[in-house]
Amino acid sequence: MNGGVHAGFRRNHAKGVCIAGHFESNGQGVRLSKAAVFTPGRVPFIGRFSLAGGQPHVADGPTAVLAMALRLRPPAGQEWRMAMIHIPVFLVRNGEALFEQLLASKPDPATGQPDPAKMTAFAAAHPEFGPALQLVKSTPMPSGFANATFNGINAFRFVNASGAATAVRWSMTATEPFAPEMPEQAYNPDKNYLFDDLIARVRRGPLQWHLIVTIGQPGDTTSDPTIPWPADRERVDVGTLTIDHVETEAPGNCRDINFDPLVLPAGIEPSDDPVLSARSATYSQSFTRREGEKKTPSAVQVPIGKGS
Repeated sequence: MNGGVHAGFRRNHAKGVCIAGHFESNGQGVRLSKAAVFTPGRVPFIGRFSLAGGQPHVADGPTAVLAMALRLRPPAGQEWRMAMIHIPVFLVRNGEALFEQLLASKPDPATGQPDPAKMTAFAAAHPEFGPALQLVKSTPMPSGFANATFNGINAFRFVNASGAATAVRWSMTATEPFAPEMPEQAYNPDKNYLFDDLIARVRRGPLQWHLIVTIGQPGDTTSDPTIPWPADRERVDVGTLTIDHVETEAPGNCRDINFDPLVLPAGIEPSDDPVLSARSATYSQSFTRREGEKKTPSAVQVPIGKGS
């Protein structure tokens, strides 16, 4: 990654904090998927909030890409792992293009910024990049984790008990009122202000998100995560995620979980999106490498006894 190698940390989304709580299904997902997590009732989870990028001590900022990762574990097994980001689409359509984007956007040592000529050449070679970037830039940025909507980006297939398959995408939609980022956030002297705000908010009471499943229709692409589906597609609220605990990354919690998006229960299957397999393979390499490295403390520290 362009953030360099930082031993013991994830190669992407290096800066983060662990979360925990439960997901409560309302039963509305049963018609779409036979996955145990959609049976009415509660399922515990361990998860992680993070910032995109490979620098574990980077200062929080108003242009940061926010991420939510979850590991849901029903009592009978069949766990479900997911990794979501707050932007509406991915910027490239496959793993090769992502690699080329990383090469093109590598900062020039003389300026600290990407070489404009390389980025122009990359955009010309990947026509999906420009429209996707414009969509991301035109989407209001949240002021923090608590009021952000997190999108699964990739398409999947839900399969119900009768064997009927449905193309879907999903999002975690915050119950907190949306608040756009403010210009003054860029001047906050607290380098961890996004995480500190999250920790303070959870201390005041649980945070919640609704798991919204969007139903694809014939003609909606499932193989290109840079293209959004039409806004009029059916959206089904299948349950509520409640976060009531946050803690520093440490052995035994989210630090050592690989949030591979292809760890799926029966009833949820991958689509033909090539980014899914690229993500799975990359996450595996990152996990293997960091597990063999010496661990150093996270930049985000939750005071003991104050995380919930």
